[in-house]
Amino acid sequence: MQMNLTINYNPLSVKKITEAKVQELEKVFLQQAQAECSVVHRFGPGIYIREVTIPAGVFSIGHYQTTTHLNVMLSGWVTMVNEDGSHTELIAPQTFVSPPGRKIGHIREKMIWQNIYATEEKDVEKLESMFLRKSETWQENQKNQQLLISFDNSVDVADYYLAIAEYGFDHKTVQDQVQNLNDQIAMPHGSYKMIVAESKIDGKGVFATSTIETGEIIAPARIDGKRTPAGRFTNHSKTPNAKTVFLNNGNVNLVSIKHIAGCKGGNLGEEITIDYRQALNLMIKGN
Repeated sequence: MQMNLTINYNPLSVKKITEAKVQELEKVFLQQAQAECSVVHRFGPGIYIREVTIPAGVFSIGHYQTTTHLNVMLSGWVTMVNEDGSHTELIAPQTFVSPPGRKIGHIREKMIWQNIYATEEKDVEKLESMFLRKSETWQENQKNQQLLISFDNSVDVADYYLAIAEYGFDHKTVQDQVQNLNDQIAMPHGSYKMIVAESKIDGKGVFATSTIETGEIIAPARIDGKRTPAGRFTNHSKTPNAKTVFLNNGNVNLVSIKHIAGCKGGNLGEEITIDYRQALNLMIKGN
């Protein structure tokens, strides 16, 4: 998580950093306003790069990294807090290998940091469970936050049923298609500002992990007639923030039609939604 330093507590004064102390710090900071924390997921052959951008003036407590991996600090300046309470100043550019553990620091200048992992996996949900261990304190806070969220999705759900009925479908037909693995393809190599996670609208949805500007291509939704996770899990909304766009080669992109907010601290950004009428109409026309 990334917390704004706006409270009367100086984490840099801690003499020794134990796991118990980190969890104590988490409890304190999770009660504060969370800072913007852009996460971009980059994929290449046999490699996954988790790129985080954190603004200056923020105190950052990272999730526990479960593996030894390469780190590349592209820009910025951060005061890292070591386990013995000492401090290390890191000024970009820096490249180093770090063992499993948590990174804790005060961002002095806007920082772009990459964690680089050797893997062929491209499902971000699975990748986070593989490479990050999220503390009990953080998980408990997430549960409490979910209980506080008041989200009335009845309008979107009702409109979803109307939309699919207009095109001769029922809910079972749609769900069967969602579960049809013969119609699925993994995300291709590239960079994405999204993750698939549990949705308040229905089942799983697609969420922004970094700010997405109006008109930005979010991800390919369909390639060679098969759906990517962006095409499979994007939920319907009566007031969507994205749309599908057909390309000349028959592939389909998911494109934003509004500004979509990304991650703040360890929390996901806005859910990315489309109007199924628009998507179905384009599919029928094939253009």
